[in-house]
Amino acid sequence: RVPLVEFGGGSVESGGSLTLYCPTQVYEKYWCSGWFRRGPGKERGKVATFDDSGYITYEDSVKGRFTISRDHAKGDLILQLTNLQPEDTGMYYCAYGLFLVDCGTTAPSRWDYWGQGTQVTVSS
Repeated sequence: RVPLVEFGGGSVESGGSLTLYCPTQVYEKYWCSGWFRRGPGKERGKVATFDDSGYITYEDSVKGRFTISRDHAKGDLILQLTNLQPEDTGMYYCAYGLFLVDCGTTAPSRWDYWGQGTQVTVSS
């Protein structure tokens, strides 16, 4: 079992920034790690993913605004959110998946471990 707890969410105005953290001690080989979000009335979808070689993918609407990274010393999975827009509002989750064929395209239902989420609210 991989304990995951996200923090760093909050309420900001349009154009604002937040940084989300997900501390974990997950051995990186064979693991996918990523951030997902569920907006109001929407299904949970990918925001950004990391495979065990360091290859990164982003959902199209966040490219150039969000950055996923990993603090190897602390074991944190990090998501930096800039130029936030109201459509970015939602619950943000970190997740890990083992032996997934393609971290960037595998459906959320196939990922193995999830945190409880941290809320991001962006007002116009």
